[in-house]
Amino acid sequence: MTAAPATMSQTIRPKDFLGLDALLGDEERDIRDTVRAFVADRIVPEVGDWFEAGEVPVHELAPALGKLGVLGMHLTGYGCAGASATAYGLACLELEAGDSGVRSLVSVQGSLAMYAIWRWGSEEQKQQWLPRMAAGEAIGCFGLTEPDAGSDPGAMRTRARRDGDDWILHGQKMWITNGSVAEVAVVWAATDEGVRGFLVPRGTRGFTTQDIHKKLSLRASVTSELLLDDVRLPAAAMLPEATSLRGPLSCLNEARFGIVFGAVGAARACFESALDYAGERLAFGKPIAGTQIQQQKLAFMALEVNRAALLALHLGRMKDAGTLRPEHVSMGKLGNVNAALEVARTARQVLGANGVTLEYPVIRHMNNLESVVTYEGTADIHALVVGGALTGIQAFR
Repeated sequence: MTAAPATMSQTIRPKDFLGLDALLGDEERDIRDTVRAFVADRIVPEVGDWFEAGEVPVHELAPALGKLGVLGMHLTGYGCAGASATAYGLACLELEAGDSGVRSLVSVQGSLAMYAIWRWGSEEQKQQWLPRMAAGEAIGCFGLTEPDAGSDPGAMRTRARRDGDDWILHGQKMWITNGSVAEVAVVWAATDEGVRGFLVPRGTRGFTTQDIHKKLSLRASVTSELLLDDVRLPAAAMLPEATSLRGPLSCLNEARFGIVFGAVGAARACFESALDYAGERLAFGKPIAGTQIQQQKLAFMALEVNRAALLALHLGRMKDAGTLRPEHVSMGKLGNVNAALEVARTARQVLGANGVTLEYPVIRHMNNLESVVTYEGTADIHALVVGGALTGIQAFR
């Protein structure tokens, strides 16, 4: 006897084609929905103007984000929520659906500056900084990249030398998110004892910042240069547990994990904008969504968004299970950011001339993603990381 065929359990939802919502737990869904509502209320109505003006109200946003609970949300203790890695990733996804600059603000605060203190700092440093940073009362930045040392951080020229019980820092850091608005900078420097991290409070003598202007990407984000002219710091300013490049690289891996999810948010925002537009835009007497060529574009975008979301969720589950390696994160960032770029460019074509205006989110996301594909490790470097894991041969060393 032949069994009766199973009935269809649900209809296709264009904006959740594979029903990925069912893969989330109740708490994860609640966190996602809370952040999504915040972005819709506080970010989306304003971010086009911020992008056009090349500014962002960091000192207003940070306390609001702290109240939302997303600053250092994946850390435990010291006012942090102790959320799962997957829940943190979902928050990054929703934040970047608003704008990459906003996700960068949260990512740099929580996964770089706060994580560095939480993982590598002393108990006194944690007590001094983390509760205020989790609340958005104190902003942090992360000083690793230099003008001539991006993909190769081991080539950094910033140095720290002992002078009695103090340390003297001299050097320059570049492309630092939150740099000029940060109350504390986590600065990495080469020493005779290896690469060490230092907490440099704003206002320390010899420490200055200057913002980088004329950006056409991440305009709703503060990007700065840090200048350290023989900055004298007490021994207590050093992160005691970090003694090599493993310190800053571990922080970068935390931030890259957030980007794996964040890129999905940017791609989703572009796809949904194109889908809605195609259903409303009339040409030759019918919506352009009814033409074969536009349906092909929409199908491609839906495929990439859903595929990227599945990869991000899988990596989130691996991180929560303790099985995630840096090479896995490299594959996630490489694949999802490149996919998001292709979705953004395709959506731009669907919108036609409207695709280049800030009345729609597509050109803003497209420009932002040109930075996201480069920072926290370029696509080339992540490809080599994956290639090295596949072959056992490190091509860039």
